[in-house]
Amino acid sequence: MTSSTGGEQGGAQLVLSGAQMLFVAFGALVLMPLLTGMDPNVALFTAGVGTLIFQLVTGRQVPVFLASSFAFIAPIIVSTQNWGLPATLGGLAAAGVLYIALSAVVKLRGSGFLHRILPPVVVGPVIMVIGLGLAPVAVNMALGKTGDGAIQLVAKDVALTISLASLLVTLLVATLGRGIFRLIPIMVGVIFGYLLSVFFGIVDFTKVGEAAWFALPNFVAPEWNWSAVLFMIPVAIAPAIEHVGDVLAISNVTGKDYLKKPGLHRTLLGDGLATTAASMVGGPPNTTYSEVTGAVMLTKAFNPKIMTWAAVFAVGLAFIGKVGVLLQTIPVPVMGGILMLLFGSIAVVGLNTLIKAQVDLSKARNLAIVSLVLVTGIGGMSLGTEDFSMQGVGLCALVAVVLNLLLPHEKGEDRYEGVEVTRGEK
Repeated sequence: MTSSTGGEQGGAQLVLSGAQMLFVAFGALVLMPLLTGMDPNVALFTAGVGTLIFQLVTGRQVPVFLASSFAFIAPIIVSTQNWGLPATLGGLAAAGVLYIALSAVVKLRGSGFLHRILPPVVVGPVIMVIGLGLAPVAVNMALGKTGDGAIQLVAKDVALTISLASLLVTLLVATLGRGIFRLIPIMVGVIFGYLLSVFFGIVDFTKVGEAAWFALPNFVAPEWNWSAVLFMIPVAIAPAIEHVGDVLAISNVTGKDYLKKPGLHRTLLGDGLATTAASMVGGPPNTTYSEVTGAVMLTKAFNPKIMTWAAVFAVGLAFIGKVGVLLQTIPVPVMGGILMLLFGSIAVVGLNTLIKAQVDLSKARNLAIVSLVLVTGIGGMSLGTEDFSMQGVGLCALVAVVLNLLLPHEKGEDRYEGVEVTRGEK
């Protein structure tokens, strides 16, 4: 048996490495459906199937694992409240189709057009809206209330103790953790908060005991609703751009240029097909997991076959009924504490997008775009009728793209400020 530093591994070692990769992704993978009202077992199933689809499309060349995308948490919550889960799934399927369309354009014209249509001044504030749009939901849950704050589920003092402890442990692991533990701060924080919740007596294990060991996940079919589709499609803009960064990251880790082989068009296509397939059965949209990329870097386990085993384990775990029911017993304050960090982190990613690109906000054009996107998205602006409307992230993303195309640049200003343009594309 050879070393795991990029060479061929033995069968047993591949299996164990696959289990480890799923362990790294598990906390974030199941947290997303728990926050949005989806079935965590379905999320496990679609993460495994989505990863296998991605491997099939890319010729099993890229060692990445696909699972629940956090960028869609806030939009899914809002969409489900307005139009229901089946209609939301239809919107997510359309978002996956957008990925597929982008992959076709990338194949025909290269990746430069993405940077032209979606420069940092557009993408940055949209990501910030995704993170800040439901900040009150995180606070309400941390206080032991329902997301809308209407019902007190757990006594405030107990809820605060649990949520702040969960948050503190997550922060400590993220900043002080070593090795594999630094890659799973969310899981460690949730486990600590859950144990604390058991100590306070607010966890009910009745349904866990009644649940079957083996059961089909709670699959849900999508429905077509134009309002949900128009709301969700623009949300895919930010994850599509993030996808490019993820592919670059794993390329740097392994020393291979996956943008060229198998090509960005194939990785985008794999991501899009995985997201659309997930929505067909009630699962959340998929994205490449940076936690798993970090684990690949740490362990030097570059063999894509490892992700095949991780996917197989995810699908198998999806049919263990007690797992999903146990996960659903996690109390609201635990998730609220994690969400305070999670939503804030997403907002910071958007802010960092502007900073890294050195977007000059003293310029009237940039200031206008960022300001209007933030107010439109966070303020809850809605356009249209009761049956046909756009709002939230979807609307503000559209506003950002339109303003970027219509507002004139200052005389002598570089139209591609903050955008890396390859030779000959500008």
